[in-house]
Amino acid sequence: MTTSPAPKISRDHSIPLIWIVPAIAVAIGVWMGMREIRTRGPVITIDFSDGSGVEAGKTTLEYKGISVGTVEEVELKPALDGVVVQLRLRRKAEALASADSKFWIVHPEIGFSGVHGLETLVSGVRLNVTPGKGPPARQFVGLDKPPAPDVTDEGRAFILQSDRLGSLTTGAPVFYRELKVGAVEASRFSDDSTSVLVRVHIEAPYVDLIRTNTRFWNTGGFSFKVSLFGAQLKDTSLESLVTGGVAFATPDAGPLQPAAAADTQFPLAAEAEKDWMKWSPKIPVKSPESIVDKPHGSGLLPGLMK
Repeated sequence: MTTSPAPKISRDHSIPLIWIVPAIAVAIGVWMGMREIRTRGPVITIDFSDGSGVEAGKTTLEYKGISVGTVEEVELKPALDGVVVQLRLRRKAEALASADSKFWIVHPEIGFSGVHGLETLVSGVRLNVTPGKGPPARQFVGLDKPPAPDVTDEGRAFILQSDRLGSLTTGAPVFYRELKVGAVEASRFSDDSTSVLVRVHIEAPYVDLIRTNTRFWNTGGFSFKVSLFGAQLKDTSLESLVTGGVAFATPDAGPLQPAAAADTQFPLAAEAEKDWMKWSPKIPVKSPESIVDKPHGSGLLPGLMK
């Protein structure tokens, strides 16, 4: 009679394969959690008059094209006059939370001057920030629209007075002989509200083109006139049709007048007179390559950024 061999008893304590996948998942979760804790920065609060498109857990704050924070909560203010956005900054972006930083919501904008925020049509709105240099802060009041573009050269600013603003917007171009030499910085009512004051900044190489007798006119909008002598179409650029624009010319008859000082005020005509288009004074200008970029030295017209 044949006897069966005795069974061998293995004393190896191996982990069942079924537990390997959950163990890896737990390890990855712990690693991601630790990473999140290490990169988390402070929570800041931003008040907006309207929070259209802002979503908790989805809307991000971007600076220089990268995400530096995420909205954690959006709720109505107690008085129902706006919304409060709580945003978690990344640790390396903590310096953005300074007292004079400016926050705003980016919405899609399409125009001949450029396309801005078009990707938000798919990804949803985002927040942008211009960092300040003040002390650390945790509460902010958001802007209703993007701030005026930073001025990166010395240049010179001038004030234009008009009966109405028309199609001029912040950032609208300023032209000389159809070459862009500056941009609109801001606009506001005059102190007695009888006119509109528009501040334009002329880039440093071209400031000497502005003389005390220079004439400015609005190039924005579409104008088509018909008379007994034929039809006339207003000569303007596509960019000016959308954002508005300003052009200027200086008389060439008689001696050349002195260069205008910063913040000199000029009337802004609705359109150019025929003679203005023919003026061609010889005014030396500096080469843009010879101008070293420096912070804008002149201060803003008091109250112009209201």
